[in-house]
Amino acid sequence: MDLILFVIFAVLAVACAVSLVVQKHPIGSALSLIGVMGSLAILYLLLGAEFIAAVQLIVYAGAIMVLFVFVIMLLNTGAETATGRSWPSRLLGIPLITIFLGLLAFILQRMAPSMGMVRFGAFNTGAKEIGRSLFTTYLLPFEVTSVLVLIAILGAIVLARKEID
Repeated sequence: MDLILFVIFAVLAVACAVSLVVQKHPIGSALSLIGVMGSLAILYLLLGAEFIAAVQLIVYAGAIMVLFVFVIMLLNTGAETATGRSWPSRLLGIPLITIFLGLLAFILQRMAPSMGMVRFGAFNTGAKEIGRSLFTTYLLPFEVTSVLVLIAILGAIVLARKEID
């Protein structure tokens, strides 16, 4: 059952990620990103990481995506206009990306250690240990990320204000 659920939500995550890149309107891309974040939360849940799944839903699919949607609405961006692609990119794009992904899969398969199956509930790190490492070992990246989000909010406000004036 776990394998079936994994395949379903992995395919959903990849499909939403492709939709994220292909979308021409930024709101559609943001909604596709919410689909990716929700699928990842379910995949974390299948791994037995309940706390990380909850944080994924609350922080990323909830708060960060609301922030993205507000920034998109503040900037009032329209649909993306299509540009003419050059003939080399049309001719070589798909074969080169296929070769690249094949080489990447081959290298990862050779270098990755063989692992056993992951069982539900085998992730024994609780919220207390995660919080302790977040506010001791990883305090600087945590604070830098919060400052970057604050700068992004201020940048969106400044850009929106210039359009109004």
